[in-house]
Amino acid sequence: MNDQTFLVEIGTEELPPKTLRSLVEAFADNFTKKLDKEGLIHGKVHWFATPRRLALQVEKLSTIQQNHIIKKRGPTIQSSFDSKGKPTQAAKSWAQSCGIQVEQADRLITDHGSWLIYYLKKTKPHVNTLLPTIVEESLFQLPVHKIMRWGASKIYFIRPIHSVILLLGDMLIESNILGVVSRRITYGHRFMGMPYFSINHANQYPQILLTQGKVQANYHSRKALIKKEIQKAATAIGGTVIISDQLLEEVTALVEWPVILTGQFKKKFLCIPTEALMQTMQCHQKYFPVHDKSGKLLSYFIFVTNIESKDPQKIISGNETVLHSRLTDALFFFKKDRDHRLEDYLLHLKNVLFQKDLGTLYDKTQRVKKLANWITIAIGGSVKKTKRAALLSKCDLMTKMVFEFTEIQGFIGMHYARQDGECEEVAIALNEQYQPRFSGDCLPSNLTSYALAIADKMDTIVGIFGVGLYPKNDKDPYALRRATVGVLRIIIEKKLPLDLYSLTQETVRLYKNQLINSNTIDDVIRFVLGRLKSWYQEKGHKIDTLQAVLTCRPTTLVDLDSRINAVTYFRTLKEATSLSAINKRISNILAKTTDLLNKKVNKDLLIEPAEIQLAENVSTLYDILPLYYADFRYQDALIRIASLHEIIDNFFNKVMINSLDNELRINRLTLLSKLHSLFLNIADFSILQDSSVISQRK
Repeated sequence: MNDQTFLVEIGTEELPPKTLRSLVEAFADNFTKKLDKEGLIHGKVHWFATPRRLALQVEKLSTIQQNHIIKKRGPTIQSSFDSKGKPTQAAKSWAQSCGIQVEQADRLITDHGSWLIYYLKKTKPHVNTLLPTIVEESLFQLPVHKIMRWGASKIYFIRPIHSVILLLGDMLIESNILGVVSRRITYGHRFMGMPYFSINHANQYPQILLTQGKVQANYHSRKALIKKEIQKAATAIGGTVIISDQLLEEVTALVEWPVILTGQFKKKFLCIPTEALMQTMQCHQKYFPVHDKSGKLLSYFIFVTNIESKDPQKIISGNETVLHSRLTDALFFFKKDRDHRLEDYLLHLKNVLFQKDLGTLYDKTQRVKKLANWITIAIGGSVKKTKRAALLSKCDLMTKMVFEFTEIQGFIGMHYARQDGECEEVAIALNEQYQPRFSGDCLPSNLTSYALAIADKMDTIVGIFGVGLYPKNDKDPYALRRATVGVLRIIIEKKLPLDLYSLTQETVRLYKNQLINSNTIDDVIRFVLGRLKSWYQEKGHKIDTLQAVLTCRPTTLVDLDSRINAVTYFRTLKEATSLSAINKRISNILAKTTDLLNKKVNKDLLIEPAEIQLAENVSTLYDILPLYYADFRYQDALIRIASLHEIIDNFFNKVMINSLDNELRINRLTLLSKLHSLFLNIADFSILQDSSVISQRK
């Protein structure tokens, strides 16, 4: 048969669970691209992954390789031979590069001329020869940050390799992949099923692993089964589970034969802050917490084991014991922390560096308090609440709970503040200062939180840029990109009246003489605008839309956002193409004129009806549009401007701009300048690409 199923399985020691899926998807992607590059016809490529194997199964891989002919055209016939008919040096050099004599070359004769040509018949290597090379190259290109070497081998990979299978249909392709000779043998579950067995045909995979090896190699099926059984187990005890996809992915990558069990812990531990309990169960133990219907945490947990035990209660008891020990520690830390008020930890911040050139966390707290105060005045928040929240903002970093469970910083501050009797808005701000924590995360919920979150992030951004530690390539140790997007999202989505330049300037001022970078403000603004462009592009806005708006240099982010949305909307209007073209035309006309234009249009010099009509409408818009701009109603403003479409067309069709009368010409240029300014008050529409506008309309 010409079409065969191909199977490759790489058996390893336990692979890193958090990257297992990305590894096998990259393997499949690399392999597919290389098949296509080699011109190998194939069907769908399926991938399989367990903790101890990466595998691909390719449907209908063609085993017939078509030979192809390479045409190598040489110099013209005229330049290939001298007057005596002997080959010239040019012809000889070309023939030598082809590995032939000039006499062996053919002639290519067309209506445009004639040349020497050589048809090289190239035989492609057999599929059996290509596949091992493609497999090895695909593995070498996996996105791995840390690789290892084992034994006396000089070969590096993610984990030591124990077995390799390369099957084309029922035929074993004998090869050496990363130091391991290919065989038909695969390995089953460590403790169940057959420990190892032979695969006779590529089509048997993954079913033979399931039946003989007790291994569910299909990642998607394994994940779906785990999710279904967890929900079933929660329902059985009258609870619900909010399944984190991140945790579900990790657990799926940890097991080959998932079995779902339910455990329980003592109710006394429920006094520990919920986030600490969740952190212990999810991050440390890979358990799924159970809630009641109202969302309150229950004293149950669901977990996934990798073995089908005759006595599952022993496994449950073992996990309960481990969790009990961890929760006992957490309860101890919690009680020790509560021997003090949250504010008592403030002075301890003097002993912890924020950054060696920027002082301690205590110094950062004092700067953040002043900056948050400046922000809260600008946005109309409570100065008293903001100052209090800023003062307590980093105190929980000194608690034993956060030292043990670093991921719950902010959550602990909120709980302790509530227990200390702090204002609820202040307590919430201690948690929300870190929001958004990741892409798509929710934003802070009140004015105090807005001010604190922006101040904390801006202090870090400006400080790190101020000592010259810029993010480079994919290295961003201070997470400045994430912090910047956080600032942008809060200001724009919450419509806060903050000017980016003034905010940056005030942040720099609070550092006094600590910053060694004299261009800190410009560098920060440039960096923020760069992230802004990326953020808007991810939201679907065109790059030339952003450039058109940024050319006008609006620094109030809410203003800028309104302009971008307005221009994006404008591009959907039927008049957009014509008006954009007119803007380019006006821009070009005004750029070429060397005359000094008038400050106003002289009505007495308006002769043609078309220019009179345009001047009257432009004058009316100059009176009306400032009211729109004051409320950032740029979309409404553009709709009004777009209504002049026919009037503007009529002007260009019937009025000679470059009149021989100098006064008339300057007056008409002045009118065009006023018209152009209507658009420039929003964006430079001459930057918009016509093709983009047309595609938007379509």
